[in-house]
Amino acid sequence: MGGVRTLLLAVCILFSSAQLSAGVTRHYKFDITPRSATRLCTTKTIVTVNGQFPGPRIVVREGDRLVVKVVNHVRSDITIHWHGIRQLQSGWADGPSYITQCPIRPGQSYVYNFTTAGQRGTLWWHAHASWLRATVYGSLIILPKRGVPYPFARPYKEVPIILGEWFNADPEAVIAQALRTGGGPNVSDAYTINGLPGPLYNCSGKDTFKLKVKPGKTYLLRLINAALNDELFFGIANHTVTVVETDANYVKPFDAEALVITPGQTANVLLHAKPTFPNAAFLFAARPYVTGQGTFDNTTTAGVLEYHNPNRASTKLPLLRPALPSLNDTAYVTNFTSKLRSLADDRYPSDVPRTVDRRFYFTVGLGTDPCPTNRTCQGPNGTKFAASVNNASFVFPSTALLQAHYYSQSNGVYTTDFPDIPPFPFNYTGTPPNNTFVGKGTKVVVLPFNTSVELVMQDTSIQGVENHPMHLHGHNFHVVGQGFGNYDPATDPSNFNLVDPAEKNTAGVPVGGWLAIRFRADNPGAWIMHCHFDLHLSWGLRMVWVVNDGPLPNQKLPPPPSDLPRC
Repeated sequence: MGGVRTLLLAVCILFSSAQLSAGVTRHYKFDITPRSATRLCTTKTIVTVNGQFPGPRIVVREGDRLVVKVVNHVRSDITIHWHGIRQLQSGWADGPSYITQCPIRPGQSYVYNFTTAGQRGTLWWHAHASWLRATVYGSLIILPKRGVPYPFARPYKEVPIILGEWFNADPEAVIAQALRTGGGPNVSDAYTINGLPGPLYNCSGKDTFKLKVKPGKTYLLRLINAALNDELFFGIANHTVTVVETDANYVKPFDAEALVITPGQTANVLLHAKPTFPNAAFLFAARPYVTGQGTFDNTTTAGVLEYHNPNRASTKLPLLRPALPSLNDTAYVTNFTSKLRSLADDRYPSDVPRTVDRRFYFTVGLGTDPCPTNRTCQGPNGTKFAASVNNASFVFPSTALLQAHYYSQSNGVYTTDFPDIPPFPFNYTGTPPNNTFVGKGTKVVVLPFNTSVELVMQDTSIQGVENHPMHLHGHNFHVVGQGFGNYDPATDPSNFNLVDPAEKNTAGVPVGGWLAIRFRADNPGAWIMHCHFDLHLSWGLRMVWVVNDGPLPNQKLPPPPSDLPRC
C-alpha cells in the first residue's frame, strides 16, 4: 500500500510540474477607442486601449500563452506589436503593418496568440502603424516561472515606469505634414512618466507621477522608453541605482547615477531606499540625449520620490533635482553601454554564435528624395528628407509580406536582392557624397534556417551623423562590438566580445560610429529591422530578414490564422 501511495504522489508531482512548465493561457481584450485627455492645459482626443493612457499592464509568467483580441473602434487602421517577444512559430502575431499582417481596419478585429517561452523580464507592447504608438502602448511584464528566483535579492516592490512623449497636436497630423512637405516634423511638447508630464512643465503640477517608498527597502523599477523620437537620460536625485537587466535579459549588475535608454529599450534597475527618513523628497527625471542636427524637444519630465514619514509630519520638504548628463554627452553613453554584459553563467549562459555563416555590412542613416515636379519641398536644398539601410529606402508592400512568403507568391510583392554591403562606398563618417538620393524598393535578405549572422551597422554623415536605435523583430542579438569612425574589418573583430556580450532586441548605432551584432536566424518568418525613431522609420530606415523553414516540424511557420486581416 505504501508503494502505491508513493507512486501516486510521484505521479501528482510530475503532473503538477508539467502543468507549471507548460504555463497557463491568459486572455485579454484590447478595445481601440478614442478618449479625451488633457495635458499642459490642452485637451484633445487620443487613441487608447480600453480608454487607458498608458494602456493596460500585461503580467504573465515565462512559458504562459497570451491570447489578446484587438477590436478597432477608431477611424485609423491599427496593429499591435509585442516588442521583444520572440514569436517562435507565431510570426503572424508580431504585428508590424504590411510585414506580418495587413492592418486591422476600423470595425474589424484580430486575435494575437503567442507564448512567452524562454523569456522573462520587462518588455512592452505598442501600436505599429504610423505614429499611433504615441498613445497606444503599455508594459508587458514576464515574471520567472514559479519557484525560480531572480538572480538578485527579491525586491520589496516592483514599479513600471514608462517614459513617453506628448504632442499637443495630433501625432498623425504631425507626421502626415512632414511627409507631405519633406521637412522635419514639429517636435513634441513634453515628455511623460507613466503618461504624466510632471511639475517642471506649466499647468502640470497635479499631473505628476509619485513613487512612495519605505526607508531601507529595495524597489525594482521596470523602465521602458516609449518615446517616439528621443533617446533619454534617466536618473534619481541623490540616489544610485543598480542595473540588473536590459531588454528582458539579465546583465552583470552595476551601479549608475543615470541611465541612457533609447526608444524601444527596457531596463530593470534596483532602487535601494535610504536606511532612514531623509527629510527631503527627490525628483526622478528624464531628458533627451541628442546627436542629430534637427530640432528636438529640449524639456525635462519628472516624477517625485517620496519617503514614508514615520512622524507623519505635514511640513514641506525640500525637493532635490538629479544632475543628469548634458544633452550631447556621448562619452557618458559610451561608458554606460560598455558596462552592459550578460550574466554568462551556468544558469543563464551566453549563446552568442562563435562561428559565422553570413556577414553583412549595412550603412544606416539619412538621405534625400527629389522634390516632385511643381512642388516646393522643405528638406535639404529643396529636396525631401529620406532614410535608408544600404541606400535602400524600404517601401511597404500593399499586402502582408509574410503571406506572400508563406504562399510562395513574392512576385510583385518583394525582391530578394537586398545588398550585403553598401552599393556606393564612401568615407562614411567623413565628407558626405554630393548625391544623397536614396534608392526605393521592397528588398529583403533571405536566410536559411539556423544561419549564424554577423551584422555591422555603420552610421553615416549624410545629413549629419546621429545615433540610431536599431530594433530587430523576432530575434534577440548579441552586441559583440562598437566603435567610432568607420568600421575596419581587418582590425576591429579582434576586439569583439564573444564571452559575455549584452543580449538585446534594440541597440543604438553610435553617433559617427558602428555597431557589430551576432544572431542566429532560428525563427522562420519575415522580420522587420528598423530604426526606433519613428520619424526615421517613416522615412524608410527599415529592411526585412526572411527566415526559411527548417527541416523539423517545430522549425516551420504554421499556416496563418483564419482571422488574419485582409488588405
